[in-house]
Amino acid sequence: MAARLIDDDPELAHKHALSAARRAGRVGVVRETLAITAYASGDFALALRELRTYRRISGKDDQLPLMVDSERGVGRPDRALELGRSVDRSTLSNEVQASLAIAMSGARLDLGQQELALGELEIPQLDPDVAYSWSPALFQAYGDVLDELGRAAEAQEWWDRADRATEALEEASEVAEHETVDVIVEGGDLEEDIEPGDGADDAAEDDDRFSAEDNAADEADDGADDAGEDDEEFSVEDEVAELLDEGADEDGDGDGTVPDKE
Repeated sequence: MAARLIDDDPELAHKHALSAARRAGRVGVVRETLAITAYASGDFALALRELRTYRRISGKDDQLPLMVDSERGVGRPDRALELGRSVDRSTLSNEVQASLAIAMSGARLDLGQQELALGELEIPQLDPDVAYSWSPALFQAYGDVLDELGRAAEAQEWWDRADRATEALEEASEVAEHETVDVIVEGGDLEEDIEPGDGADDAAEDDDRFSAEDNAADEADDGADDAGEDDEEFSVEDEVAELLDEGADEDGDGDGTVPDKE
């Protein structure tokens, strides 16, 4: 539900994500969705905390660009750059590399470093001769920085490329809509192979250990934050904690899983 609403009504999508987090706090995609809806709603502090949790649960760096941009959102461009440099970019997909370059460039602009912002975007994915899913945003960002540098004619060229890339992708998408894909399940009925309660007992037994690990990890993350961080972040954290606690009380007779408090 949250995924369907996020573009049209991010606030409502965020409410759905909060509700899901109360009931499935240990599921990575739930925490990821909560982070994305918080980001879309402008709650960058909550987005950052949920992205940290998602990263610990999943072991993935695919949301690193959003983490970098959330650091920018809470007014820490230096921390954003440090975070972006903490991962070997060659381990990331092309799409994530492009998104990370855009976020890093934005952090440079926040610091008034226009030339360095341009350099952040000059990556192999900045290829004007092809159009991939990341191309329009990357071309647009490159044009924006060129415009900041007073290079208006060059900026317009890249904005035009962004428009052409968007049109090409839309045309390709329309063609793809007419394709049919048959999904064949071998070896029996898929529904018969999945028992309704599979994994529930193991999840309940592991919950206490996960909660302890998350609490320790959160303390370490919070300890790294600047001493002068806004009080608003703490009020947001308290609000989410209260919602999560209410959800745990309502589900107390269920599978015993208690969402961790971030």
